[in-house]
Amino acid sequence: LQEEVDPSLQALESRQEEILKRLYELKSAVDGLSKMIQTPDADFDVTNIIQTDEFSPLTTSGADLDLMLGKDYGALKDIVINANPSLPPLSLLVLHSLLCERYRILSAVHTHSSVKSVPEKLLKCFGEQAKKQPRHEYQLGFTLIWKDVPKPQMKFSIQTMCPIEGEGNIARFLFSLFGQKYNAVTSTLIDSWVDTAIFQLKEGSSKEKGAVLRSMNAALGKTSWLVGNELTVADIIAWCALQQTGSANAAPANVQKWMKSCENLAPFSSVMKLLQ
Repeated sequence: LQEEVDPSLQALESRQEEILKRLYELKSAVDGLSKMIQTPDADFDVTNIIQTDEFSPLTTSGADLDLMLGKDYGALKDIVINANPSLPPLSLLVLHSLLCERYRILSAVHTHSSVKSVPEKLLKCFGEQAKKQPRHEYQLGFTLIWKDVPKPQMKFSIQTMCPIEGEGNIARFLFSLFGQKYNAVTSTLIDSWVDTAIFQLKEGSSKEKGAVLRSMNAALGKTSWLVGNELTVADIIAWCALQQTGSANAAPANVQKWMKSCENLAPFSSVMKLLQ
């Protein structure tokens, strides 16, 4: 007598056959694509791709904040950043200055009770606001709170948005408010330089810092800025990291030239006053 086959086992075998069939089909498709695509070398020079990217100067008219951040029916969009005064996030101060050139910003600096004292320069890091306008006439609120926190934290007035932590991540968000559009290659390179500046140039060993400076020098031998021919958040983060780690004086020639280009821009020179 033939043994009866368990229906559940039969179903399992059928499913396995179907999966194997799909895998073979997928493998065939991949094999076909691999013949069409030439894999680039790891040292592929992406300079030409970057230069074809569409850049718009940061000093042009403001982008549509409602389009980027959502419309709050007349309510002012508020950015609130907590930062430790023992290690000021210089990049966020540079970005604040750049944003003020583009939008009407209601700026404020406060001290949290967790901090005993804050240097006068940090209390006045946004300068003096010329004239207080009614709140509804501003496009963006930017409040900096000096607080005893391990890393900078940012909260935004959209309820569905999670808090953002880390100087690099906050800087990326703030720079996105300029409405810059980049292709995938450029965006990836910018992100890579931001992470490199934060985790190796600012927080890494002396050996890691030396390696980053050599990489920067090579990149700046090809283009005016770290990524392409326009200022990006990568330049802001890297410049600030060099200032805070004391590596600026030991930087090679191309990096020195690039640093001077940064310092010729008003937002950078205003931050230099904090370092004197």
